[in-house]
Parts: sequence; C-alpha cells; structure tokens
Amino acid sequence: MTLYNNIFEKFNQTYISSATLALLAQSCLGGAAAMTILANGTSLWQMAQLGVIVLLCMGVNTGILAQLGHKMIFNFVLASAFFSTLFIILNSN
Repeated sequence: MTLYNNIFEKFNQTYISSATLALLAQSCLGGAAAMTILANGTSLWQMAQLGVIVLLCMGVNTGILAQLGHKMIFNFVLASAFFSTLFIILNSN
C-alpha cells in the first residue's frame, strides 16, 4: 500500500501534467490493446474484451475532462493500464 500511496502523492502534486500524460499514454495503450484484440478476429470473446477496453479508456478520458476527484482518476488510469496490458498479453500470438 505504501507504493500506491507514494505514486498517488506524486500524481496529486503534479496533477495537471500527470493527468495530461496519463490521458495520452492510456489512449495509446488502449489503441494498441484494441488492435491486438481485433487482430485475432471478431468473436464474442474478442468483442467483450474490446468493450472493456473502450469503456475503461473512455472512462479515464471522461473523468479527466469532467474534473472528477484526483484519486478516482488515478484509479481509472491504473485499471485502464492494467486491463490494456493484460489484453495485449492475452491476444499476442
């Protein structure tokens, strides 16, 4: 829990630059995840994965633009990065 708190404190102190960088990075990572998911076909399982990635990435973008709480945005960014990376690994051949 200490690592999480330390990273969140740095994110919170430099919120404007951190949120901008998070928006760009998670959008690129989400795009890469969508590309690898769709490279394996368009079955129901792939569409479910694609839906999760799109919802998470749009949630981060919406949260930042709607100026939600810093902790909520930070948690959205972590979830988006985790699931994007997970789906990239699962769909890599």
